[in-house]
Amino acid sequence: MPTWRTFAISCVALLSIGFGAVCLGQEQYKRISRDAVAQIVDGNHDDAIGTCQEYLQAHPDDIESLYVLAVAHTQKGQIEEALFYAKKAIAAGLPFERFQAGPRELLQPLTKSDKFKALAQEYGREILHGPMISVTDRQARCWLRTAGATQVGWRLYAVGQGNGPTTFRKAGLGETNSKNDFTAVLSLTGLKPATLYEYRLGTSGDDAESVARFRTSPERGKPATFAIGFGGGAGYTPPHERMWDTVRSRNLTAFLFLGDNVYIDNPTRQAVQRYCYYRRQSRPEFRKFVAGTPIYAIWDDHDFTTDDGWGGPDIHEPAWKLPVWRTFQNNWANPYYGGGPTQPGCWFDFSLADVDFFMLDGRYYRVEGRRQGLEVENPSMLGQAQKRWLFEKLGESKATFKVLVSPVPWASGAKPGKAGMDTWEGFHEEREEIFSFLARHRIEGVLLLSADRHRSDAWKIERENGYPLYEFESSRLTNIHKHGIMPGSLFGYNKTCSFGLLAFDTTLVDPEVTYKVVTIDNEVVHTLTVRKSQLTHAENAGN
Repeated sequence: MPTWRTFAISCVALLSIGFGAVCLGQEQYKRISRDAVAQIVDGNHDDAIGTCQEYLQAHPDDIESLYVLAVAHTQKGQIEEALFYAKKAIAAGLPFERFQAGPRELLQPLTKSDKFKALAQEYGREILHGPMISVTDRQARCWLRTAGATQVGWRLYAVGQGNGPTTFRKAGLGETNSKNDFTAVLSLTGLKPATLYEYRLGTSGDDAESVARFRTSPERGKPATFAIGFGGGAGYTPPHERMWDTVRSRNLTAFLFLGDNVYIDNPTRQAVQRYCYYRRQSRPEFRKFVAGTPIYAIWDDHDFTTDDGWGGPDIHEPAWKLPVWRTFQNNWANPYYGGGPTQPGCWFDFSLADVDFFMLDGRYYRVEGRRQGLEVENPSMLGQAQKRWLFEKLGESKATFKVLVSPVPWASGAKPGKAGMDTWEGFHEEREEIFSFLARHRIEGVLLLSADRHRSDAWKIERENGYPLYEFESSRLTNIHKHGIMPGSLFGYNKTCSFGLLAFDTTLVDPEVTYKVVTIDNEVVHTLTVRKSQLTHAENAGN
């Protein structure tokens, strides 16, 4: 008789090939191998082996199950069995760097064996993950992970007209080490705006191992035309990983990850956190995408803690908060992370042309007060330090458009029922404090972005004492699971995976931004244009 686990895994198999949301529950593909790794961390090696073996009965070449079996047998001291599954995973298409990256503490008995070292001579690489770039008009940052502690060289070349010959411009050095999970972020300044560059990376003086191109953004503070993408809900789903090819084809000036980027749900298990990042970062589609498209990222609940979870006002409590924050830092190339070690978080800001982006952290300092028996008079999503930062930045901004980027929806009604309290609907007073600040200081041109709901939406939030606020939400980049369309939205889309695209044109007499919902098949299914004149207090003085 089939076990419940077999039934649940069969449902996942149906979902992964597009047969609809028939058995979502707790069993989705992104969770199967992740939870098996958690079992290994807890010492339940045989349970992890059983989970993977059952899934392999229906999917004999599933590379994640084969990988986890190699890890489980390694932890049991069964190195020959571990090597068997490692070779089988590689033959099925798993990049060898997955075994080099780790989690290293789980794989060390295997990777120290002579037979694995022989495999490494044939398949090993020095640069395991990345490069991932973060670029503005005059600066470029490049993140990468290496196989071991080493020096990394970065050489930058200006590309001639028509993609002609390149000319050497700058070089930089960096080092990776175990303290930062063998990652480094290299930085070069003094670049020219709107210029195409080629870069080459190498380790320890070797020839370049990685070559890619990027274009710097238009000059800061000046009108321009450009497009960015955004989205969340990027659970690891092999049939949907082609999304990164779709986004890359759009040649975007930047892409914003708005949370639920890898779905970890394990704040106390560092090895599981790293595993979730590694399996995404090793995907060839993702590597090509982030090597040439500037990336900016914040987190949400599934990356920071567990579903609908939050951290609280204390910097150091719960004890897992700082380690999770450091792991997040080790896997992105943001310009900064909150207030640094003395005020950790993942909020930051950056500018593209005359558009300012304010990326918000809705989890580290959140205090809900409506659950877990807490009595809090003024619940806060942002915390006082982040809110002060936001108000200072908004007050200083002279940008044509100011974009407030939240991991969860702003609009009431975006998430139904009691679950909606996890969004800004559950923080009505703080949301009103932010919106009233905009009206009181006559801050114009504000747009809202968000994620969390597994669909793409547009919302219009009417205001009595100011202009209406338009919100664009998208959070089904690669997820299997979808959420229903809500009646209060201007429109919504959930039939397939999708992302949000914002096309800015601030060179116009009346600057505008056009929001497009783009599917995984590169089809535009919804479009909405908002002009600056719709986001001014003069235009809406009578409201």
